[in-house]
Amino acid sequence: MSTTEARDTRADQQARTDRDETDKERLDRNMTELVGELRVALPGVQVLFAFLLTVPFNQRFSQVTSFDETIYLITLLSTAVATALLLAPSALHRIEFRQDDKAHIVAVANRYAIAGFAALMVAVTGAVLLVTHFLYSDTTSYIATVAVGLLLLFCWYVMPLTRRARHGNGS
Repeated sequence: MSTTEARDTRADQQARTDRDETDKERLDRNMTELVGELRVALPGVQVLFAFLLTVPFNQRFSQVTSFDETIYLITLLSTAVATALLLAPSALHRIEFRQDDKAHIVAVANRYAIAGFAALMVAVTGAVLLVTHFLYSDTTSYIATVAVGLLLLFCWYVMPLTRRARHGNGS
């Protein structure tokens, strides 16, 4: 058992005590919360993906540098990966539905979501770099990109992981 899984187990035990819920009730609640979070994230991913799919058909796309083309490719692919990972919990749930394996579904879906947000962070940062590098100076585009990347990293990973490490119980 990994350290994270041990921490999750302790957190789950504490949640059962605090909430007075059975294992199945906790898994149902965890799945419902995860699905709710994904419902918030997916429209943004879809809009970004749609935007990226239209970019090459813009007349000015022929003016981009090889650097911009590389950033476009990385951004497009990371958006596709984010889409796949953030939709994977739904597919997993649908395929394993009624197999009485919700603990596995919730654990794997959580990992998919965390990885999906990492891919989304790369995609959003890449989109900022792509647009700002095309419109502004190198300095402005790099500053904007680093600022957005750090903001996403801080809000999506540093703050939650720091709190989790401080409290030591996964809460």
